[in-house]
Amino acid sequence: MTNILQRLGLAATIILSMLLTLARTAHAEPTITWRLENPFRFFTEAASTEMHRATFLALSDEERRHPVLSAERALADRHNGEGWAGTVLETSCWDAARNRAACAGRPDYINPKSHQIIFELKEVEDAANLDCTWLTAPRGGRGRGQARTARCDAPVTLDVPYPSGAQVSVEVGGRPIAETRVRVKDIFIVGMGDSFGSGEGNPDVPVRFSRTRFVDYGKAEGRSAELTGFPARVGNWKDIGDASFVEANPKWLDQACHRSLYSHQVRTALQLAVEEPQRAVTFVSFACSGAEIINGLFLRYKGHEWVPSPPDLSQISAAAQAQCDANPVKDYDLPEAYHMGGKVPSLQGGLVLRKCDPQHARPIDLVLVSIGGNDVGFSRLVANAILADKSVLRKVGGWIGEVYGFSDATALLTELDDRYKALNRALHNILHVPWNESERIVTVAYPALTLLEDKKTCPDGRAGMTVVSDFALSESKARDSMIAADRLDTIMKSASRHYNWTYVSKHRDAFLGRSICAGWSDNALSSADDLRMPRWTGTEWAPYNPADWRAYTTRQRWFRTPNDAYLTGNFHVAKSVMQKAVPNNTLSWFQVLLASLYSGAFHPTAEGQAAIADAVVVEARSVLAKFDGRRAQR
Repeated sequence: MTNILQRLGLAATIILSMLLTLARTAHAEPTITWRLENPFRFFTEAASTEMHRATFLALSDEERRHPVLSAERALADRHNGEGWAGTVLETSCWDAARNRAACAGRPDYINPKSHQIIFELKEVEDAANLDCTWLTAPRGGRGRGQARTARCDAPVTLDVPYPSGAQVSVEVGGRPIAETRVRVKDIFIVGMGDSFGSGEGNPDVPVRFSRTRFVDYGKAEGRSAELTGFPARVGNWKDIGDASFVEANPKWLDQACHRSLYSHQVRTALQLAVEEPQRAVTFVSFACSGAEIINGLFLRYKGHEWVPSPPDLSQISAAAQAQCDANPVKDYDLPEAYHMGGKVPSLQGGLVLRKCDPQHARPIDLVLVSIGGNDVGFSRLVANAILADKSVLRKVGGWIGEVYGFSDATALLTELDDRYKALNRALHNILHVPWNESERIVTVAYPALTLLEDKKTCPDGRAGMTVVSDFALSESKARDSMIAADRLDTIMKSASRHYNWTYVSKHRDAFLGRSICAGWSDNALSSADDLRMPRWTGTEWAPYNPADWRAYTTRQRWFRTPNDAYLTGNFHVAKSVMQKAVPNNTLSWFQVLLASLYSGAFHPTAEGQAAIADAVVVEARSVLAKFDGRRAQR
């Protein structure tokens, strides 16, 4: 009997608890929710960011395991493989004319004075028939801020001061019904480095090709066959390299550096913004294709492509100037601090870096760095692996650069440790990254270029390289290049461990089976994975029409082949420049070489960059969480 009464008592208690819960739910207090209107401040228009935020929110739980890659694929499908970046390029906070991070009409980009916040009121009965008055008051201050009246079920956008925040309240008929404190987290992310950091190979607006027109490049030196039947750009140009031809060049966020919105640095910052509704991201990047630690980060480097206004500062100095915003920066003559007792001779004498006074410098929350490959001449190793032994191109300098083997790279690898040491000093002393917060410096590993899924090297062959007859991958030379790449990875990892940097390398496994030779098929007539080069046969295009090429279609391979590069970036030198470099234009075929190598060959595709970003985002979240709350917001 006692047990029965106890059970009845327990049941009554549970029922009473449920009734009380239902009663509280039925009379729930009104609450205020809020999110940033434009969390990724690098885009001047909220709609540009919203496209990415909405894409992220639509991802499934499985897709969110790799949110950047999943979003890139969804956007690629939505834009029919033509790419999304061109639709938002003009809304970016980059002043190409001055090579500065700047936004039209927004002088407070680096140091925001306020943020636009979207507020909504929840749990209000008959909200559609009531008017709510929204009020803001500065936190810790006096008086009132904005006051706005709208229907209670409608979202309201208010300007909230930064960094102080505001007290936001809602009244109905003069009676307060809800209030909340609002304070935005605004993190500052700086990107720097080389072509893997800039997004080389992925122009924001790629070149488009004619469906009917083709172009001939003349006869190659020492060859009887002429280079005929190549895909030709759309447009009203008459000769390769004339003014109309140059106007149809691919468009880049930064033309000189081939910096792109598809870069993993941009995608990392963008993902951190869209996944957290109450966190803003202020982002700048100075990564430049071709940059090294010395010529690029420490010393001025004019970029990969000639432009009227090339970069006028080294990346470190440019980042320091961005930190200072409108405040004056000073030049410091610092050779002794960075040449490591003569171990880095390029930094002896004449090294001048700009530095922002600590009291004016905006603290950097994350420094994203991709650097080291050019320091050991990795592009020259690649050239060695793909150029036939008797190729005349092995003797060509200038745009192509020297070609060398494993032993040459080994000599440069020995100096890399000291270069990283110099870089570490500069990031702390010049850019004010606290020594006890070195994890904020995030370095990124290079993915393997020629590894198959079973970690074997791509075999000998010309798959994806038929644009120029001199190109043919050598398995043995590629293997030597990969040995050098592994040594580079070991040095990068060791330096990161020694200096307590955050080293990101998990994406390397994701690239297995996505190498430069992935996706080839004799039967792939117009497949996105077709590695062949379309050519005009005299009556038709084979194996497919170049007008059908889409640079941002999902593919098996995550590297641009020379064929891909010709069809995506299509870099050519202006006619006037070519005539000066090559008298009488006897080497017009040299343009084919530039179009297939200088346009991003052997660099990650947009999907590859997204996969790298996914790995970086995981580590970046961890770093931000570790230091969250330690730094007082400005």
